[in-house]
Parts: sequence; structure tokens; C-alpha cells
Amino acid sequence: MMNIFVGFVIVTFQNEGEREYENCELDKNQRKCIEFALKAKPHRRYIPRNRFQYRVWWFVTSQFFEYAIFIIIMLNTTTLALKHYPPDPQMDHILDILNLIFTGVFAFEALFKIIALNPKNYFGDRWNSFDFVIVLGSFIDIIYGKIGGTGTNIISINFFRLFRVMRLVKLLSRGEGIRTLLWTFMKSFQALPYVALLIVLLFFIYAVIGMQVFGKVALDDDTQIHRNNNFHTFPAAVLVLFRSATGEAWQEIMLACSDREDVKCDPASDDYKKDPNAGCGVNFAYPYFISFFMLCSFLIINLFVAVIMDNFDYLTRDWSILGPHHLEEFVRLWSEYDPDAKGRIKHLDVVTLLRKISPPLGFGKLCPHRLACKRLVSMNMPLNSDGTVCFNATLFALVRTNLKIYTDGNIDEANEQLRSAIRRIWKRTPIKLLDEVVPPAGKDDEVTVGKFYATFLIQDYFRRFKKRKELEAKGMAAPNTHAMALQAGLRTLHEIGPELKRAISGTLDPGFVLESEEPQHRRTHSLFNNIVHAFGGPTSADAVGSPTTDKTIGDKSEADGAIIIGGEGWEQRKLMPLKSEDFLFNFWEGEELKF
Repeated sequence: MMNIFVGFVIVTFQNEGEREYENCELDKNQRKCIEFALKAKPHRRYIPRNRFQYRVWWFVTSQFFEYAIFIIIMLNTTTLALKHYPPDPQMDHILDILNLIFTGVFAFEALFKIIALNPKNYFGDRWNSFDFVIVLGSFIDIIYGKIGGTGTNIISINFFRLFRVMRLVKLLSRGEGIRTLLWTFMKSFQALPYVALLIVLLFFIYAVIGMQVFGKVALDDDTQIHRNNNFHTFPAAVLVLFRSATGEAWQEIMLACSDREDVKCDPASDDYKKDPNAGCGVNFAYPYFISFFMLCSFLIINLFVAVIMDNFDYLTRDWSILGPHHLEEFVRLWSEYDPDAKGRIKHLDVVTLLRKISPPLGFGKLCPHRLACKRLVSMNMPLNSDGTVCFNATLFALVRTNLKIYTDGNIDEANEQLRSAIRRIWKRTPIKLLDEVVPPAGKDDEVTVGKFYATFLIQDYFRRFKKRKELEAKGMAAPNTHAMALQAGLRTLHEIGPELKRAISGTLDPGFVLESEEPQHRRTHSLFNNIVHAFGGPTSADAVGSPTTDKTIGDKSEADGAIIIGGEGWEQRKLMPLKSEDFLFNFWEGEELKF
């Protein structure tokens, strides 16, 4: 019955929370993710420029160093548990030597980190400050033990060594799952103050009522109403209620306040002066304590569980659904490409970054490079004039495309609807930030990351097409990409050939490797103003075997922003304007160009 009641409270709490978003444009999960994307800031990752300092930094940030310190912490924790009473002089001598060794190791750890990170960056981290205080306290304890003898005159600082166990939390937080649990648990505290306020109000009301009704009950050490447990003062009444809320002998406290013969009045009360044998117990104690225990233990306390479970709802839903707990990984990995926390990275690093991030937010390590570029086409991230993309714009685009927030229909209308929703819900959002994450209408000629990677895919697809035609002209059979894709689903990775491994890993076939660097597009270019609409075959005998002028895509696009597709055995036709990006999406959904 208890579990049924608890479940009812939790389900009711969650339903009331979801009802708030029934008639809203954005659901609860979408709001949380958008709010995170708008408020998130890149983390600074210090990387020294000095060669010696960089080597020390590389050493202290390596996994080997972290695991070594972890093992030493575990050994030190074990030695702390070996103390016993009565003490053994020989054992204590061994423990003192081990303590000196461990303290020296932790001191060298702090010294190396100070050298690698500089004092300002070292003490800027709270965990490093905590470690330094522990090392300092350990040295004070060792020095006092050598000078002061037994050390019984003051409090021993050995107690502070116990805080080294807290380093386990820091090391365990490196795991993705545990870090997510800790992050969600901390987020739960944002809603807990409201539940705590309700509990304080409940305790206050019942404490005042208890003082008025049971404040005259005499203290008797043979009952539960004695000098340490009574309703004579407000603090004492709160302590009685707290004890009752935990379930400790609340029935006996209730009986000690009820109408019974052994419940007498306090000698200082007016009732005792009128009649020394009068009783001050009342039967109101039964509904008073029962109602308090039911409200506090079964209802209010379980609200804490409901709040925490509401934040942990991702544990019970499909893991493929993006949630705010996934977004912290983006902030952490972004710092590898933006150590100075400037909020910008090169557009060429976007694919690499997103392939490092696990799904559903990122693409994952197993995602082929061309497929990752294909997914980037649908993102509307503006490309800055220096060839960089912004932190908030990239994160917001990932959230928007994953949760499908205003992605249907005309993009300009969808952007305006999303901008209106953000202004209504987050009224303090700066206009500059809003324009960055959701570009306003009227910027059709603006270069975006999606357009850049769309150009890359078109160029790559044409090179493959051109290579296939060259092989066919030489009488060589072109590789069947559809058969290879089918084989990829039927064979394991260690059974497939090297050419298929390259395809799965995203590496192009060696025959298709670019010989020249990729073209650099200026912001003023219109990459999609023109594109070849049709191809013609050879119209005369002279055309066969006589190659036409082969202008590379990069050279032509650098000249006027157009993409010229031409090659051996083909003649160039009239350039037709591209009026819709639907052509691009049909282009790499598996369809081949028909000539």
C-alpha cells in the first residue's frame, strides 16, 4: 500500500507538470534543451605555450597520470582504515612512513599542476584548491607530530585526510554515465526549495498548534514527554515533530499526549494550580499526530522523490531522444577546439567535433564522413566572415534539428515563429544572441555551414561520377556501391574488404583523393546562384576521344561563385539557376544524375 501511495504521488506530480505545457508551442524537453543552448557558455581549457610547461601539462592531464593518482588515493584510503585501538607501535610506525610517502606524492601532484597550469589557473579550479588544502594540512600534521610529540593537546589534522576520499567523486565524474547522474541530481535542487518551503510551513503550523494544545503536559522521564522531548517551546516542538516525521516512536509520543490518567499537568501551569491531580492530556492528539505523519511522511517527503524522478525521467524513456543531459558533452568537447573559450571554431572542425559526440546529439565515431556532411546540410548555422561558426549557434542548430523544432515548411516562416516563441518564453534573450541562433529573414545570400558542405558533397559526387565514366570509357567495370552497401549489412567489420572499410570509415577511395586543396569561399560569394542543369553527349565524331577544356570546380567557383561540371567526352551546357534546395536533398538520398 505504501508503494502504491508513493507511485500515485509521483504520477500526479508529473501529470500536473506536463499539463502546464499542453497548449504551448514547445514541450518541456524542448524548452529545457533550448534554454540550455541559449545560456551555455564555452569552457576555457588552458594549454601552455612554453615547451617545458606544455610537457608537464601533457603529463598531468594524461590518463596514465589520472589512473596512477586514483590508485594512490585508493591505497591511501586503505591505510587510513588500518588504524586501530589499542595502537601497535610497530604498525603505527609503518603507517607514519606510508603517510609521509603518500603526502609527498600528493605534494608533487600539486606542484606539477601548479607548474603546468600556473597558480591563477590552478587555484581557479575548486578541486585543485581542495587538494592543496589537504596537502597543506597533511604537512602541518606531520611537522606537529615530529615536534609536538603525541599531539593530544590540540585537534589532530589527520581528520582532514579523510577528505581525500572525495577525490573519488572527481575521478568517477570522468565517466559519461556518472557525470550525467551527478548533473541531473544537481539540477533537481532547483525545484527542491519549493518543496522545502511547503515542509517548513507544515512544521510551523503543527508546532504552533502543538504548543497551544500540549504545552501544559508535565515532563515525565517514564514517558515520551520529558525534558528532551516536549511542546513547551517552539524549538522543542519542532524537534518533536521532526522525530515524529522520521517515524521514531511517534505512536508513544501520541499516547503520552492523549487523555490518560498518567498524563499530568505541568506544575507551572494554571490547571495544576487549580487541581494538582488534573490531567492535561487530550484526545486531539490522535488526529493531530496521525494527520501530521500522513501528510509529512507519505505526501510531503515523497514530493522530494517526485521532483528528483521528474528530472531523471530520461532513465525511463528512449535513450535516442535528445535531452538536456546530453548537451554537457558538447560543451566539454568544444573546449578541445576552442581552448580560449572565444566561442568560435573553424567550420572544417564541425564535422570532426560532431563525430566525436555520441548520439543522439552528435553523429558518433562510426558515422561516415560523407553522411555527417549530409546531415550538416540541414543545419542553418551562419558562417562568419573568418570561416568560423559560433558556439551557441552550433548547439542550437543541433537541438533544433534533433527535436524537429520548427523545421517543416518555409524556413523563413519557421524562423520567425521560433523567434517569436523565444521572445515570449525567454524575454531577456539578447537580440544579438537571438539573431545568431535564429537568423532573421532576408538573408538568403548569406553563406551557411549547410551550403558549404552541400557544395562539398556535390563536388565529391561529381568526382566519383567522372571517375566512373573514365573507367567505363577504358572498358573497366565500375564498383557496385549498392552491392557493397548490402554486403556491409551482412558481414562484420573484421570480415569486409579494405575498400569497404574505407567507405564505412568515411575515407574516400584512393582513386578519388583530391589533388588540390579545397576552394576557399568568401562570404560575398553566392555558391548556389548557378549549377549545371543538363549534360549533353558527344555530338560529333570529333567530340569522341577529344577532351574538352576541363576546368576544375574549385577554380571556377573561386572566380564567380558558380559550379561548372564538365569533363572528358562531355560538353558544357547552359547554366541554370538553382531556385530550391530540394534538389540537394534529392541529390544525396541515393538518386543518381540521369543524363
